[in-house]
Amino acid sequence: MDTLIRYMKVVLLAGGFGSRISEESQFKPKPMIEIGGMPILWHIMEEYAYYGHTEFIICAGYKQEYIKEWFANYFLHNSDVTFDYRSGKNEMSVHNSNMEPWKVTVVDTGYNTMTGGRIKRIQKYVGKETFMMTYGDGVCDVEIDKLLAFHQSHGKLATLTAVKMAQDKGILDISENNSVRSFREKNASDGNPINAGYMVLQPEIFNMLDGDDCVFEKTALVKLAAEGELMSYIHKGFWQCMDNIREKNMLEKLLSEDKAPWKRWERAVPSIEARKQTGNI
Repeated sequence: MDTLIRYMKVVLLAGGFGSRISEESQFKPKPMIEIGGMPILWHIMEEYAYYGHTEFIICAGYKQEYIKEWFANYFLHNSDVTFDYRSGKNEMSVHNSNMEPWKVTVVDTGYNTMTGGRIKRIQKYVGKETFMMTYGDGVCDVEIDKLLAFHQSHGKLATLTAVKMAQDKGILDISENNSVRSFREKNASDGNPINAGYMVLQPEIFNMLDGDDCVFEKTALVKLAAEGELMSYIHKGFWQCMDNIREKNMLEKLLSEDKAPWKRWERAVPSIEARKQTGNI
């Protein structure tokens, strides 16, 4: 394995239907549902950017046009502009912009494509580089630098972040040296560590993915664990996904009270009160 790459591409899975939060996902992709006035996907991107990782590849699918349009308008919405029609032309001048220095590639990976199929479809944008990947619906205060250092230290093909919570996510059987002995899908009664995303992957994992029906968690992760090539980075801090309205409201409350552990960046997030006054809530 090559020496540690300081800055990596970040792949974000953002193509699912979000059926468990259909109150909002019927109108927009789940990762674009807002907490604190900004999409949860934006919060995740800010987490990575805080550590210097600013090149993102978004695996879009369901309502993928919404994601593209949001980023297409992002520059305009975060700039001071003058529109001048006096000469009979539509002239626009940008005076000041509050933009993050990001590179964002949004890829339509298919409407019904499974997670493994989506990752396979963005292979050409990743190339032969080590890359990071996570789900577009969960925020975390994991220290990305330490996660990368851990991945570099063990020389395996994959590292995922593991947290211990009473939730129904992918279940891990972890040995004393943090090697993942087995991976299986979720069961709400389990108390085992769960797959929280925030992965570091070698490009060889693309060879384990085949076709749009390929489920990453049921194929590649299972195989990697069986072959001793999957390691877990144990995170004892904050992690929370947004599967339903209750979890969305919990994240909103943390932001409104300035107690959001994942928010390390300086850029302000609009308060609930401010959004009520503008009607944006």
